[in-house]
Amino acid sequence: MNDKNAGIYDESQIQVLEGLEAVRKRPSMYIGSTGSRGLHHLVFEVVDNSIDEAMAGFCTFMQVIINKDNSVTVIDNGRGIPVKEHPQQKKSALEVVLTILHAGGKFGGEGYKVAGGLHGVGVSVVNALSEWLEVEVKRDGEIYTQRYERGAPVTPLTIKGKTKKTGTAITFYPDREIFEEIVYDFQFLSQRLRELAFLNKGITITAEDLRDEETRKEVFNFEGGISSFVSFLNKNKETFPKKPIYIEKERDNCWVETALQYNTGFSETIYSYANNIRTQEGGTHELAFKSALTRLINDHARRLGVLKENQDNLQGEDIREGITGIISVKILNPQFEGQTKTRLGNTEVRGIVESVLTEEVGAFLDQNPAITRKICEKALQASRAREAARKARELTRRKNALEISHLPGKLADCASRDPSESELFLVEGDSAGGSAKQGRDRHFQAILPLRGKILNVEKARLDKILNNEEIRTLITALGTGIGNEFNIHKLRYHRIIIMTDADVDGSHIRTLLLTFFFRYMEPLVSRGNIYIAQPPLFKVSKSKKTYYLYREAELENLMSKIGRQGTSVQRYKGLGEMNPEQLWDTTLNPKSRTILRVAMQDTIIANNVFTLLMGDKVEPRRKFIEDHAREVRNLDI
Repeated sequence: MNDKNAGIYDESQIQVLEGLEAVRKRPSMYIGSTGSRGLHHLVFEVVDNSIDEAMAGFCTFMQVIINKDNSVTVIDNGRGIPVKEHPQQKKSALEVVLTILHAGGKFGGEGYKVAGGLHGVGVSVVNALSEWLEVEVKRDGEIYTQRYERGAPVTPLTIKGKTKKTGTAITFYPDREIFEEIVYDFQFLSQRLRELAFLNKGITITAEDLRDEETRKEVFNFEGGISSFVSFLNKNKETFPKKPIYIEKERDNCWVETALQYNTGFSETIYSYANNIRTQEGGTHELAFKSALTRLINDHARRLGVLKENQDNLQGEDIREGITGIISVKILNPQFEGQTKTRLGNTEVRGIVESVLTEEVGAFLDQNPAITRKICEKALQASRAREAARKARELTRRKNALEISHLPGKLADCASRDPSESELFLVEGDSAGGSAKQGRDRHFQAILPLRGKILNVEKARLDKILNNEEIRTLITALGTGIGNEFNIHKLRYHRIIIMTDADVDGSHIRTLLLTFFFRYMEPLVSRGNIYIAQPPLFKVSKSKKTYYLYREAELENLMSKIGRQGTSVQRYKGLGEMNPEQLWDTTLNPKSRTILRVAMQDTIIANNVFTLLMGDKVEPRRKFIEDHAREVRNLDI
């Protein structure tokens, strides 16, 4: 993989495809949005250049710094961007890379054999969308610097000193004319940098945040590569085998790296990558991983007698119950579906990955019969549970809208049959449910009262989940089905609003519901269909005026303005204490309410949080509570 003689990387390798004019006019076409997502995308585009140097074998260290002024610096010890005059453009190759779209060393030259930033829009787009950008290149014994403003050079390329080192440092400040807000999420950036360190074993990546008085710093280096990645994902779970099964192999110019390990849970966690890019929609490499594993486990289940002659083969979903797996490929000419790069399409990759996994995982299973039997028996139990779940699932299917009136969960449906305007409120208890039913707008708002706490799905198989009355009612009300049968197009309400009391029990119910949605209806979370209602904590009355307040600080602020004499303050212990009119005014009315949309920036972070909070291991959860206890502001006991 790290063949330093792979080819030449100099001025002649920088090829030009087209200009840069459209970037500032239509930034979302290039970075997704001008909100938080696009802001962070700028950092990742610069980071990807350094990672491409690492994949080529020339970079072992990278540093990402959020500076005090919210500018960002990315430093690496790679070869350094070429700086001499470009043969066609008659300007420095550095200026070509920074000012012309689709200019780089990744379009068929010898600069890079394998790269993630194959569209070549990265650093030029960052430059175009920055108020200013400064670059420092260490190369050929010299230190070169240049400054750009909104994509155009404002200083000449100058030499400021001598050096024996090589590398590139880019510092940029996003353009306030384009971005809604210049605020970086250090945790989100750190998560992606950790992921890149897992995928490129041996590289050291540091992340620093200098904005606060106390500097935050993370250092990522994983000699175990994606084997360490799997261990990280499974750190709060009971696992087998003790160490992940790890494979690294090159075949026909395709580098295959995979790691897998089972846990005693019931969720399937598989992440696939191509040239370090997360392929969220899978592709040929992920299909090969799944099909090879399915065939291998079925073959060994027959040999070990776990499956009898008269039994059907285990299905893929049975075999993958409780698995945590990473499949990473690095190939010369990846074919991604669209600019978003969410699915790998190379047909030749499937055969390569299947043959590598069949040989290497097959050898592990042959050599470790006890582990193999444990995997096969777990899959057999999952198969039996799947059949039980199939029978339970039939109870959740609704043939037409009229059947909803017979549901045991007392759903009060809305009149509208247009999902885009319809809302479903999941309300804690019959008392609050009664007020909500009376206070709602019946045209577009439906109310589903939930009795008590739903099942913790993190600790249960699907058959048990589907036998839970509250969950079954919820599935039927939504109309989408569950798990592999989930169909977003059948969703009956585009806003699903969790409305629980502002106390510990309410928080627990909300977390249980979010766990269920994440594990079994994940598109509802990732597409932004889940919301959390924000009922007020206080009602303040004085001189025939009424104020509804949501935080302690708001109450103190109001009291300082209106005084305490003659003021009535009511603290709501639960939604049931509000009459229908109050509930409408504060929590149901779209014109006056506050609701929070549940967003998920990264599934890896979400997966770890749900495992930590809702999984079997108590110690990690206790530590989490101890670490964050001082952050609690309102605790109803």
